[in-house]
This record gives sequence, C-alpha cells and structure tokens, in this order.
Amino acid sequence: MEKASKRSAIKNVLDKLYNKYNHRDLIKPDPLQFVYQYDNPSDREIVALLSADLAYGRVEQIQKSLTNLFERMGESPYEFVRGFGKTERKKLNGFKHRFTTDQDISDLLILLKKVLSQHTNIEEFFIQGCNPGDRNIIPALSKFCKSLLDMYDAEHNEKASRGLKYLLVNPAQGSACKRLNLFLRWMVRNDDVDTGQWKSIDMARLIVPIDVHMGRLCKILGFHNRKGASLSTAIKITECFAEIEPADPVKYDFALSRIGIVENCNGQYRNACRQCELLPFCRQR
Repeated sequence: MEKASKRSAIKNVLDKLYNKYNHRDLIKPDPLQFVYQYDNPSDREIVALLSADLAYGRVEQIQKSLTNLFERMGESPYEFVRGFGKTERKKLNGFKHRFTTDQDISDLLILLKKVLSQHTNIEEFFIQGCNPGDRNIIPALSKFCKSLLDMYDAEHNEKASRGLKYLLVNPAQGSACKRLNLFLRWMVRNDDVDTGQWKSIDMARLIVPIDVHMGRLCKILGFHNRKGASLSTAIKITECFAEIEPADPVKYDFALSRIGIVENCNGQYRNACRQCELLPFCRQR
C-alpha cells in the first residue's frame, strides 16, 4: 500500500475509533475522571496535574490512590494548595502511591503554592516558558519542570529528591514525559473528553503521551519500530499523527489508548482481535 493510501486508510480507522470512544461517559477508568468531579477551573487544574502525575502503575491502584489523595485534600484542592502548611501536610501523612510518598506530594504542593501566590493559575506560570518559534511544547515543558525544581533547590538549599524529580520529569533528559504530556492534553485540547481549559497554547504543539499501550499500537500502525518509549519516539509518533491531523496531532490519543486499556490488547493475536479496527494493520493476525 502506497504511503498516501495507507495514511488515508489509517485516518479512516482513527476517525472511527474517535467516534466510538471519545465520549465523556467512557472516560472511566481513565484518571481524567477525577478532573470532572470538580466544577471550579482552579480545582480542575490542580486535580489534573496530580492525577496525571500519579498515572503510573495498575489502573485499579491509580484510581484507589487518587480517591485517597483527593479525599485528604477536601472539597477544594485549589484552596488546599493555596493554604498549604503544617495542617495540610499532616493530612497527607501516610499517603503512598507505589514509590510516590506523602513527602513527594507535599514538596510538589509547596511549589504550586508559591506559583499560585505569584500567578493567577498554573497556565500563566507555564506559558512564561513558551516561545512562538518553538516547534512543539517540549522546550516549554522543560522550562516548567526546571523552574519548579530550581525553585525547590533555592528554597531548601539542596537538590530535589528523586521522588519530586519523578513527578516533574524533564524531557531535556530524554524522557517521553508521558504523564506531563497527558496533563497538557487534558488542559489544552477541547472536546467531549479533554477540558480545553488552557486557551493560550496551540494544540498543534502537543506531544502524544507515550506509554506501553500507545507505543505498541503506534508500532502496529507503522509509526515507529523502536523498542523503548523515549522522547525521540514520542516526537516521531507525534509527527506521524501530524501528517494525518496537522492542527491536532494528539486528537486520537484517548480513543486509541482504549484498545490497550479497555480491549486489553497485549500485542498477541486472539479471537477478540477479529473485531479490532486495527486488525488490517496488525502483523500478529
């Protein structure tokens, strides 16, 4: 199949997946569900960052941990952050999600408190690192993470812990930054799934959040042939999506990831694969 024909065929499949899965009532068990439990945009921004940051590990454990965390933070996570002090830190005592501890979360919330004391919201702080000449969002995301970690170093006169660095992983180090790119997708894109709350960033600059599921499915589509989910792999995959949907390369992320999460695709052929939209492209059939 020649490139133009294959691209057209892939777009048709992706559009079908988008129409099938990209609906608000199908968000669960995605951690994005927690964002929509709040009506206030200020709460949603905080919840989105924390939910994306803890979106690693088993789906069930992610949901359990986020339920626990937001119960501790009360009715308004935004106000919890704005007033973060000894009382709020005590409320987080004992929280743990895999290797993220209550100390890691407290360190992050202290940084966000400082950001919100100087800026209207996180978006205003983030866009300070945006340059109109940047090809994508990666330089701005790097500056965002570096600025927060530098802020921690300056205030504590020591380097940030490994746990905090994991929550603010910097793409400048080669990481695909799946969780922070997921946060940006939720905030910037605007449809029935993503909030579209951040208006100052062009969604054409977003990078596809790459995890094991997306890496496997994008390999099936022929978007890459690499083993690891590095930053360069994420960029390559995004560029392939941009050939199909230039103004919105991350459009199909949620719908496509449902095949891995909801349909339990593991890359091995089974009877259920016969109903999969990606079967014509899959080498395992």
